Amino acid sequence: MTFGDLFERAAALDGDRDEADVRSALDDARGAREAGDSSGDDAVPEPPEPSPARVVADADALAADLLLGGAAREALDALRSHAWTTLVASDPLLDDAEAVIASLSDPDLAADWRAAAEEWREPATQPPGDHPALASAYRGGAMQVVTLDPSLTGPGAAAGLRDRLPVSVREPRAFATVFDPARLYPDAVGGEYPGPDRDPRTMGPVVADGDQHR
Repeated sequence: MTFGDLFERAAALDGDRDEADVRSALDDARGAREAGDSSGDDAVPEPPEPSPARVVADADALAADLLLGGAAREALDALRSHAWTTLVASDPLLDDAEAVIASLSDPDLAADWRAAAEEWREPATQPPGDHPALASAYRGGAMQVVTLDPSLTGPGAAAGLRDRLPVSVREPRAFATVFDPARLYPDAVGGEYPGPDRDPRTMGPVVADGDQHR
């Protein structure tokens, strides 16, 4: 099941959803999970070296990518289009996104999305009680976080986070605007930037002829 297939299935579903619906569903999902106190890893290895090519998409951004498209899809397409970038996510973060998708669409779509996301992401450990996106960034060496959560993207929150860890937190449209693969490539990989090397819908190599975006 490719991301292109998943996007088509999501678009075919009835329902008028927006970012507020995604945020509300995420609040419900996180509240239920935290009440159960079952998430998080007690054994936490040393995090990898931080890199701006390693990015966390919070559960709301992941759900919005699938269900809404728009800025969230544009932001994550930038990562899907480059094999040398890394999506970092803890299991609880994916649990939250899957719960949001199931709540706003259907469990089968959510389960198929989870399988595709598992193939894409690099796992990160999460100590119990930590915020999934911030824990994923710290424990996974990610220097960028994409989220719809205004409590993480506001000026005060951003300044406080920079004092504790080297991370920039942006809403999807801002991330899509500032993410510059050509600038990152020489440090992340080396050499001259060759352009996108992966189809963002199939996650396979770019096909020479034609635009693969759907």
